[in-house]
Amino acid sequence: MSAPAAPLTMTDTDREVLEIIARSSTAAHREVVRARVLLASADGVGIRTVSGDHGVSAMTVRAWREAFTAEGLTQWGTVKKGRGRKPSIPEDTIAEIVRLTTTETPEAETHWSVRSMAKKVGVSRSTVHRVWSELGLKPHRHDTFKVSNDPNFDAKVIDVVGLYLNPPEKAVVLCMDEKSSIQALDRTQASLPMVPGRAGTMTHDYKRNGTTTLFAALDVLTGKVIGQCLPKHRHEEFLTFLKTVDSQVPKGLQVHLVLDNYATHKHAVIKHWLANHKRFHLHFTPTSSSWLNQVERWFRDLTEKNLRRGIFDSVPDLIDSIEAYIDANNDDPKPYVWTATAESILEKVARARTTLTERAS
Repeated sequence: MSAPAAPLTMTDTDREVLEIIARSSTAAHREVVRARVLLASADGVGIRTVSGDHGVSAMTVRAWREAFTAEGLTQWGTVKKGRGRKPSIPEDTIAEIVRLTTTETPEAETHWSVRSMAKKVGVSRSTVHRVWSELGLKPHRHDTFKVSNDPNFDAKVIDVVGLYLNPPEKAVVLCMDEKSSIQALDRTQASLPMVPGRAGTMTHDYKRNGTTTLFAALDVLTGKVIGQCLPKHRHEEFLTFLKTVDSQVPKGLQVHLVLDNYATHKHAVIKHWLANHKRFHLHFTPTSSSWLNQVERWFRDLTEKNLRRGIFDSVPDLIDSIEAYIDANNDDPKPYVWTATAESILEKVARARTTLTERAS
């Protein structure tokens, strides 16, 4: 039996480019699969496992590994000589566009545009657009992310992700947080309805009619939400919401709450209440890691589908709208599917920390 293949060696820049391609929704499917195969190979996954996971033959995996080892990304998107249509963009031009896009920025600007890149490299704008589209590069966009400095980051990630992937028996796992200062906004003029050929309209300015705070707990298994609107988000309101959760969760179940490190959640009054309600177990996400709490995704949906374009004459009107959204959600709940393992998260964060350290030095 042959020895297993060694992990594929790649630079941080190559990994960043391949991760962009692997997530792309516009790149060719074969290129997305190829990027994912190379990333898995760099993580030490065996050839046969990679082949089965991504639906390609072991021979193809070996060929892609050998090509990457010999050429890196310089030949990406091209075909072998004598086959198919001849590439219209020189290989060194593609490599230079990729290098500039991923490692540099224009003078006095934060990111490249097709115009600035075309001028820099000496090609047409359509050429730049084609290269970016094929490789899934989008310099005009960015994702928000912050590497947590929590000293207990690893332990907290393992704890929370463990609840998602392997929830305890005879228990409910709830992702809980507050969405504070939700504004009851009314427009200064009546909106116009959508008609063929024209979108609906709203005035850019608005009138503020007060605020409310939504306390919400998302059941990760069912997708149902326990929600309550309260005036503020102090420990008094948090205690009120805990009592609401206690009244709505069947008494025979343990309650595991995933929540952030906000001081309100650790107030002495809260600790005293928890000491007398032994079925409640609090699991804190690491600092600067709100993405680990699934209710944040539900808050985003609430904002996009109910709040952003809503028109509210008063706070009670706003609360009625939020409660109607919760009721509709619970009539047809759809849980979010968590797939990331604690190991994959920790590996990604470790790479991010290494990159930040290298760039800071």
